[in-house]
Amino acid sequence: MTHIRRAAPKGLVAYATHLPRHRLRHADLAAALGGRGGPGGRVAASFDEDSTTLGIEAARRVAGARPEAIYFATTSPAYLDKTNAAAVHAALGQGADGPGIDGFAVDLAGSARCGAGALLAAAATGGLAVLADVRTGLPGSADERDGADGAAAFLFGDPGHAIAEIVARVSVTAEFLDRWRVPGESAARRWEERFGLESYLPLITEAGRRALKEAAVGAPDHVVLSSPNPLVIRRAAGLFPARVPVGRMPGHAGAADVGLGLADVLDRAAPGETVLVLAAVDGCDALVLRVTDRIERGRQARPVSAQLAAGRAVPYATYLTWRGLLDREPPRRPEPELPAGPPSARSQAWKFAFTGSRCRGCGFVHLPPARVCKGCGAVDEMELHPLSGARGTVATFTADRLAYSPSPPLIDVVVDFDGGGRYTMELADAAPDEVTIGMRVETTFRRLHTTGGVHNYFWKVRPVEGER
Repeated sequence: MTHIRRAAPKGLVAYATHLPRHRLRHADLAAALGGRGGPGGRVAASFDEDSTTLGIEAARRVAGARPEAIYFATTSPAYLDKTNAAAVHAALGQGADGPGIDGFAVDLAGSARCGAGALLAAAATGGLAVLADVRTGLPGSADERDGADGAAAFLFGDPGHAIAEIVARVSVTAEFLDRWRVPGESAARRWEERFGLESYLPLITEAGRRALKEAAVGAPDHVVLSSPNPLVIRRAAGLFPARVPVGRMPGHAGAADVGLGLADVLDRAAPGETVLVLAAVDGCDALVLRVTDRIERGRQARPVSAQLAAGRAVPYATYLTWRGLLDREPPRRPEPELPAGPPSARSQAWKFAFTGSRCRGCGFVHLPPARVCKGCGAVDEMELHPLSGARGTVATFTADRLAYSPSPPLIDVVVDFDGGGRYTMELADAAPDEVTIGMRVETTFRRLHTTGGVHNYFWKVRPVEGER
């Protein structure tokens, strides 16, 4: 037998999550199609969100320094035959200095196991693991009701700055057909859940016990159990009981599911506590983490529980239209022109990182960036001025019912950004009667439209929770 010596893993130094604001209420699903109703609803991405935009929203909250590598995991890639992680790389400002920027960015796609794969790769080499998914189920399916859309990002680096350290990791793999989707299909299929249960339980037991033994941990304080098979979640929970009760999760979020579960634990865990992570997809990946004293100042600003509690209802017919499952008459307007590659490449820092320019002489902020200052007339006296994390105030707005939009009306707002800069932007996640002059907004990376198979990404703004 050959033993492979593994390098010591990097430490987890930061994390963040993003849950879309729309909620498809279970009561609306039951009223439309029958089946289970009940309180609450599933987290649903908007028409202008996909796995790339969700991943960027999580990643930009955690990557204060430029990561050397980006591992992007999803089962719903916006592109095939193109690296979606490159857009994450650009949106984080990695391309703001010009072409040929150092850094490795790669996609991990296929099954929900790629979420654990991204975590393991980033932990082994250092870098940023971005886990994001938009889960689509056929109308009336369990995936439609109990799925979730969301993203999580984890930055690994110097163990001396870690908020949690990995003390054990074990992986086992088995080939069996429990859940699958062939290329071109919008939703997955699955065998009867008990078949998957019989296959998964021995794998979870083996991986979990080996990981706890390697970590010299008798009983973990927290347990994160992720699997696309709901029966596995219910039955396997008794195999490794946790001292601290688990939090409420939004539903199975595909490749992002294990990340959202781990983030929820980090939102609550105390220094010195241990976390057993079990991701059961086509095998089982087990991690044991120990939380450090840095956790108190390293938690994400808005915990998973707060993001889950917020949200605005979306009608079922609207949700089906966003997902492409209900073919409705499009707006009677010419579709936008096909975005072209060369101008997108030339304006990469503006388009993906929302980087303007500030005059060194008078301080005037230009959006988009300019060579000649509108304030003092200076030429080529500009410095880069990133605004992707900026907030601002609505100066005026209009609801445009004539412009092309998959979800009309289109709301345009003029935003005065904190620290300088004014620009007209589209407002997301709000209705016209919710907009007011003086409303506080924040930037969000979205998909403006898709034409000819090309996604046109840019920045919008959305209301700041609690500051409307």
